Amino acid sequence: MRGIGLMSGTSLDGIDAALVEINGSGLTTAVSLIDFVTVPIDSGLKEQIQLACDPIKSNVPLICQLNVQLGHAFLDACRRLCAQANVSLDTIDYVASHGQTIWHAPSDDPLTNSTLQIGEPSIIAYGLKTTVVADFRVMDMAAGGQGAPLVPFTEYVLYQSNTKHRLLQNIGGIGNVTVLPKGGTIHDLRAFDTGPGNMIIDQMMLDLFDQPFDPFGQTAAKGKIIPKLQQALRNHPFLTLSPPKSTGREEFGQQFTRALLAQYAGETAEDLIATVTDFTAFTIADSYQKFVFPTLGSTDIEVILSGGGAHNQTLCHMIGHYLPDGVPLLNQDAIGGSNDGKEAVAFAILGHETLQGHINNAPAATGAAQGVILGKIIPNPWTQQS
Repeated sequence: MRGIGLMSGTSLDGIDAALVEINGSGLTTAVSLIDFVTVPIDSGLKEQIQLACDPIKSNVPLICQLNVQLGHAFLDACRRLCAQANVSLDTIDYVASHGQTIWHAPSDDPLTNSTLQIGEPSIIAYGLKTTVVADFRVMDMAAGGQGAPLVPFTEYVLYQSNTKHRLLQNIGGIGNVTVLPKGGTIHDLRAFDTGPGNMIIDQMMLDLFDQPFDPFGQTAAKGKIIPKLQQALRNHPFLTLSPPKSTGREEFGQQFTRALLAQYAGETAEDLIATVTDFTAFTIADSYQKFVFPTLGSTDIEVILSGGGAHNQTLCHMIGHYLPDGVPLLNQDAIGGSNDGKEAVAFAILGHETLQGHINNAPAATGAAQGVILGKIIPNPWTQQS
């Protein structure tokens, strides 16, 4: 089947769209990436998304209208991708859209365990004349899971190794790791959010330098660590929680970052960027020390980075500094696949499994009581009925 995977993450870098050809299913899945594109989110729409995520400033009309606007933005990304790949729209069998997370609030209480992704999939289905799978997280949460992370299922399918323990570390707005023990089954994998990825760095870069991110970590490289801030960040309670665990903008978003800027207003901008970059690196290595190395050890391990943070050379250097000697730090491209397109490809795979009627969550990662079929299917509205 030929499908498109869509992903718009908490970093709001843009809409990632991956065009894939998939053969087989489950453990026999073979994926070919035909083309990939990131469509930037314009500043006005980005501001609206950030406003919608603010629990104080957000409102129902805003979220309702934004749901439609993002639906059209996702449709546009599909059209741009097909044009770039010189592929006819009528050859697309399905689209799998993660949507844009507005709020994610995992809880042990089934009445408050909740999440909301928007970007109306019906607009994509009607405009592209195809089937759409969307809203992947809620079924896992209905089964008692946290609705995240969902990518580990696809990582097990594509990257399981019989010779190496693989730690697949994605660094988007939030950092998350999938732990694949060598020779293990899908029941042996573990996955959890390690803490903030680029989220705090990006917000500080925007507020201090009017730039959306720190290119290659150049700003962080000019700064020095602020010891008092470093220690305060390391005392954040999220770091002590045991997996499965997930987090997001609710914990490390704009409000959190601006509170830091107000508290440490006398520090230089470069030092602030260096310190929060160090925090991201520390949370990743600290998570391994607490929750991974005690069971796997630190030999026969590969740490494989993906996402926007994998381009931040200063961040990567800091992660390497915190890891034990002899633990290699690799890029996603080193084991196949696309560094930037990894999550979009993952949702294309998840959507394909949903259409096959196959279980496609990983309860070992999300904490769900059982395996379930994720997503809601919006049929092609142009299909003629007999």
